[in-house]
Amino acid sequence: MSDKKISDMSFEEAMAELEAVVGQLERGEVPLEESIKLYERGAALKKRCEEKLKEAEEKVAAITLDSEGNPTGTKDVSGL
Repeated sequence: MSDKKISDMSFEEAMAELEAVVGQLERGEVPLEESIKLYERGAALKKRCEEKLKEAEEKVAAITLDSEGNPTGTKDVSGL
């Protein structure tokens, strides 16, 4: 498990750690108290992944195209 703050993780970092947490929980080799802590961290990692995906989706949705379908810039997505 990483000591890095979840809020500082990239999508890829959070996803990799989430996969490790799920693997530990699935194996069932972790004591109950540690399982609870892992579950809580996993939930926070899942939330971080969802946030980063939403950010990416908003960036993609903001790309504007010209009449030929070529990217011409982005539109403001604040408030989405």
